[in-house]
Amino acid sequence: RGLGDVYKRQEYGVERFEKHVEACSGQLLQASVALAKQWRTDKYLRQLHATLCVCDKETTLTISGNGDVIEADDGLVAIGSGGEYALAAAKALIEEPHLDAETIARRAMKIAADICIYTNHN
Repeated sequence: RGLGDVYKRQEYGVERFEKHVEACSGQLLQASVALAKQWRTDKYLRQLHATLCVCDKETTLTISGNGDVIEADDGLVAIGSGGEYALAAAKALIEEPHLDAETIARRAMKIAADICIYTNHN
């Protein structure tokens, strides 16, 4: 399987999620559980080994291909090779009242890239 196939599966997964959100009248948790169930059983999605982070104004969730739907305690999530470093940095930066969400995310990713050898600054 090539990289193009991976992107097709990813796009298919996001499309499936969007359809679940519509079908669940915008209920993020309900749509996430529906996607997780489908992810485990759908022949095409089962081959997508990925993690999806979704949020609305009240809820932040992480959905895995294993069927896990995990709600963040503090609204912060991170995935990928430098995810834990970025999450730790974001938890520290969130305490700075003058920083907006985008600034916190960018600074957290920069800190993660400085620490993690598998993460770069791109």
